[in-house]
Amino acid sequence: MNAPRLLTVGSINMDFVARVPRIPLAGETVGASGFARIPGGKGANQAVAVARLGACSLLCGRVGDDADGRALLASLAVEGVDTSAVIVTPDAPTGIALITVSDDGENAITVVSGANGLVDGKDVHALEETMRSADCVLVQLEIPQDAVCALLEIACDCGVPVILDPAPVPLGGLRRDLWRVAVMTPNQVEASQLTGLSVLDVEGATLAAERLRERGAARVVVKMGASGAVGIDEEGEARFCPAFRVEAVDTTAAGDAFNAALGVALSEGRDFHAAVRFACAAGALAASAAGAQPGMPRREAVERLFLSMETRRI
Repeated sequence: MNAPRLLTVGSINMDFVARVPRIPLAGETVGASGFARIPGGKGANQAVAVARLGACSLLCGRVGDDADGRALLASLAVEGVDTSAVIVTPDAPTGIALITVSDDGENAITVVSGANGLVDGKDVHALEETMRSADCVLVQLEIPQDAVCALLEIACDCGVPVILDPAPVPLGGLRRDLWRVAVMTPNQVEASQLTGLSVLDVEGATLAAERLRERGAARVVVKMGASGAVGIDEEGEARFCPAFRVEAVDTTAAGDAFNAALGVALSEGRDFHAAVRFACAAGALAASAAGAQPGMPRREAVERLFLSMETRRI
């Protein structure tokens, strides 16, 4: 079987990561035990994860004409990501993310968009021929909604499914055009922001997923971190995938590994609920490693973990 081709459109950042004993409270100063500059950005993270899972990975986005941008492009090339659609932008700096990671693996993130904020409809329309040969498109919301809406319109015309990670949720909510995607994958906080429901357990996640399907998403997965995930397929059948047991080290890009693995699994023809389980395995492995792109798991490890657990009907 030929490897599937996945196109990722999204952010490319340099992460500035500080290790702390716990996430600081408002107004509090906490000393860090370590600091590192690590390649990140939701779009780039997902593109790297796709490549490590054995699929053909293409990335569209923007970086600045600066040292960070050059370093990120070089890192992506080493990972086997096709960056021919990444635009070097001279009038904006490369995006950065300021990340604190606690000893228990939790994180708090502040994103400075930089060149990511200049991704636009023209960038996306230039991808039309590339998109026609793709099996799946991955997109997030660290780039402008206008660009994402243009992407969905072209993908629809090309008959290519889109997996939308609605993160971060815009202050005004999602534009109407963004609801009609093949799969929407919010985490618990994002699902709550999008629906107004409390999403604290499997029941709450299921209700939120149903609400999101009513608004237009064909299938929905609510990512529940250390608890697992709830997926609802196109027939409305909901299943819960318990979390795989790992020791959490850094949860920063676990959701990106999840989305990449979901896209790869669906593109390979796996059943939706099996694809969710495969994605949970990838997310768990990412959480057990430090750093965003360095922590993206390899195919063999995901397959081994995937085979160790089943989902159950709700």
